[in-house]
Amino acid sequence: VATFGGQTALNCAIDLYRSGVLERLGVRVLGTPVESIIATEDRGIFAEKLAEINERIAPSMAVRSIDDAIKAATNIGYPVIVRAAFCLGGLGSGFADNTEELVELCTEALASSEQILIEKSLKGWKELEYEVVRDCKDNPIH
Repeated sequence: VATFGGQTALNCAIDLYRSGVLERLGVRVLGTPVESIIATEDRGIFAEKLAEINERIAPSMAVRSIDDAIKAATNIGYPVIVRAAFCLGGLGSGFADNTEELVELCTEALASSEQILIEKSLKGWKELEYEVVRDCKDNPIH
């Protein structure tokens, strides 16, 4: 069960999956499939998955360098939020109102993640978060 162990367990599960160790040793991951963990941690894939189900999201671009982050922020328009990928806890994330703040955040984020998401800031909007859990017969648990 990779989801019980924080970011370290998630990172280990992803590495073991991508390297083929899990398949080679016949290890079955219980709970959330590793493919789903990857899809939620990779900010670009996550945005694509939401688009597939017509879920509206803020304009964003997944990047791997500070130069690309600056281009993305210029294209999207300030203020932006920087979100480090593969860090669900938010490490290296924050708001940038200008290029100087963006570079500072991206430097921190890229020190712990190979990818960051530059997203239009929705600061001031109301956020509603929900989770749905279903049992083996597809009954929702509220």
